[in-house]
Amino acid sequence: MPKYYTWNKSSRKFIQRKQGKPIQEYPDVYSTDVFGRIYSVHPSNDECFYLRLEACQRLKLLENDDHWDQTLNDAAISSSAQQIRTLFSIILCTCYPSKSIDLWIKYKDHMCDDILYQIRNRMGNLNIQINEEFFNEALISIEDMCLMMSNKLLIQLCLIAPNRPMHDVFNKEVHREKTYDLNNLKELIQKNLSLLNEQQKYVFDTLMKVTNNDTGGIYFLDAPGGTGKTFLATIRSQNKIALALASSGIAATLLEGCRTAHSALKLPLNMQSNAFQSCNISKKSAMAKVLQQCQLIVWDECTMAHKKSLEALNRTLKDIRGNHNLFGGAMILLAGDFRQTLP
Repeated sequence: MPKYYTWNKSSRKFIQRKQGKPIQEYPDVYSTDVFGRIYSVHPSNDECFYLRLEACQRLKLLENDDHWDQTLNDAAISSSAQQIRTLFSIILCTCYPSKSIDLWIKYKDHMCDDILYQIRNRMGNLNIQINEEFFNEALISIEDMCLMMSNKLLIQLCLIAPNRPMHDVFNKEVHREKTYDLNNLKELIQKNLSLLNEQQKYVFDTLMKVTNNDTGGIYFLDAPGGTGKTFLATIRSQNKIALALASSGIAATLLEGCRTAHSALKLPLNMQSNAFQSCNISKKSAMAKVLQQCQLIVWDECTMAHKKSLEALNRTLKDIRGNHNLFGGAMILLAGDFRQTLP
């Protein structure tokens, strides 16, 4: 198109070029060697992305979803309903199928098998059949996973929105951080407190004093083993939100309820691409509710993290919490060992 036409802004349409290399056998037709550019739209720009997607669908410019159809068909043969829902959530969040609703309609029965089984057992009636309520439960489960993976609701991914109050969606993450077993936490506290040496006990008491005064601040622990776990459990036992993060997946397995910082905070993969990075967390998202209410953030193995990761968290907390103090007034506990980290 750009070879033979130019875009006229006033009339908002392409017109034939009046200059350039004449084309033989076609009078008044000229060409040039210019290159045209089509601007890309990231899926995070929901309205523009899905508007273009629908336009391309109607013009039949897109590949069909046969490969995703075959993927789900293979999974339906041997996988559980929960596994199929997980696979479908991954496809929605990372692959952006052109007709996600068609995939849902075709495989929704397979995604509800476990829900049907549970209801039949609970009601003692094997004649119960799948209905819209079962499909709604499956959509809620899929949306919960999409929120965890991409911080998006199903309606933002061009799928049917489940029928549930909006506050249930946003309280999902908050509920996750407040449902720890209090008895197990108290046992852990009693066991670990008696094992702390004099220095560790001093660190623990200092941190508890700061937390109880709700003054916030940032602290660094030079890897005194056990102190962070005990402190984390104590805050959670008071029914307060204490978010546990780690720089690596292995480190994340050592703290209960811990996630990698990149997963929880939606940190950019390339921290050096921008001088002023921030976390990809919307103020209206489920994770934003957690960050607004959290009393403490523990970041284990922080010595492995890029300094811009902390700067991104600082900017995000200030914005989400509406507080211009360091890290939005939240208490940040960093733990790690520089002796284990190469320069």
